[in-house]
Amino acid sequence: MKETIQQFLLVNLDFLPPELIVIIVSAFPILELRGGIPLAFGFGFSLSKTLSLCLFGNFLPIIPMLILFKPISTILLKYSWYNKYYSWLYNQTIKKSSNVKKYGALGLILFTAIPLPTTGAYSASIAASLMAIPFKYSLPAIFIGVIIAGLGVGFAIFSFF
Repeated sequence: MKETIQQFLLVNLDFLPPELIVIIVSAFPILELRGGIPLAFGFGFSLSKTLSLCLFGNFLPIIPMLILFKPISTILLKYSWYNKYYSWLYNQTIKKSSNVKKYGALGLILFTAIPLPTTGAYSASIAASLMAIPFKYSLPAIFIGVIIAGLGVGFAIFSFF
């Protein structure tokens, strides 16, 4: 699915400069850094340019997610379709984020830093909101986790290829 989304974005965003495409892909759910870094590598960007663009793109949705997820969910929970989605999302997030629940902001760093499917800035922001981790702790924790993940994926891609 990740490759399909990435290919769709490449085909439909080909009129944009490559730097902006990398930022958009890195800000896109599911793809995030795991999609943006290989794409930037494919464009021939240096490691420093790749990390700058991808980290910026991945940082973009964090603040709105942390601020708006709870209030928007509260409004949308009136609708059965969202209630079902929210229940599924809540169960998935709680299941995947036991360390976040146990260790708070430190667990959030670890959760964000491990570049696996369903972990990353979006999932961490939702986990922080669901577990009521205060914004002043969750924002820096997610930022640190994103930086660690970006460095890990970046060095892995640039070292092996």
